[in-house]
Amino acid sequence: MLQRDFGGDEVIFDSAIDGAPAVQVAMARPLAPLPPRPPTEEPLVADVTVPRPAPGANRPPSNAVPALDGKAADWRKDAPPIPGPGLSVSSVSSTATPLWQTLDEIAAVVRTCTLCPLCRTRTLAVPGEGDPRARLMLVGEGPGESEDLSGRPFVGRAGDLLDRMLASIEIQRTDTFIANVVKCRPPKNRVPLPDERNACLPYLRRQIALVQPRLLVALGGTATEALLGVKKSLGELRLKVHEWNGIPLIVTYHPAALLRNPAWKRPAWDDIRIARQLLDRGA
Repeated sequence: MLQRDFGGDEVIFDSAIDGAPAVQVAMARPLAPLPPRPPTEEPLVADVTVPRPAPGANRPPSNAVPALDGKAADWRKDAPPIPGPGLSVSSVSSTATPLWQTLDEIAAVVRTCTLCPLCRTRTLAVPGEGDPRARLMLVGEGPGESEDLSGRPFVGRAGDLLDRMLASIEIQRTDTFIANVVKCRPPKNRVPLPDERNACLPYLRRQIALVQPRLLVALGGTATEALLGVKKSLGELRLKVHEWNGIPLIVTYHPAALLRNPAWKRPAWDDIRIARQLLDRGA
């Protein structure tokens, strides 16, 4: 059991596993591996602190551990084992879908896209951003208010939490690529409708094909359903290594959901440690 703070709240994380066996479906053909990337000049070290309880504060629950001092403990301590395989799916691309050649080309098309009604209410479209050769690609649901105003993904409170999550496993945001299923903000941050999601999926699929990440992380139910093509609870799909067109994929909670339900930070902590282990082993 490990104590870690992702978003300013003191949280106790453990390694509870609750998942149901996934069903193997259509097999996917692996993509050609990318050449190894040179190591970074400096190690990526997280510096996340956990506040001490005030003098005289109530004692923590019996299942808690003492507050950590200074830097966060090594993420490797008590890390859950890499789980077994889950779903393996192949994305079927329409022959009518343009094969954009670069991420910049996709971004330019997204910013002027009018394929669904979300274009009428957006301030700015949010194509995605990050390292075009990232080993890790994160996929969320859609832009929120902060993202709609800035044109960048995950820049609000959920984005701050995502940065903390990455830092806790010694990964910098700039070394990842971050995108959403839909590129324009749904009104009042509602869940994207099927026609809105389907209009944007060709952009996301082509982004993944161009980046060729070693690992995909689906953040939340909308991203999971869009990539795996199944409508199941995250509890059924977590703690398994799925495949999307041959790329390993794991599922975890969306950072915005963690802000609403801090208790979910415990299983999310296990998920991101599994992601780090997969990257270390070459996914």
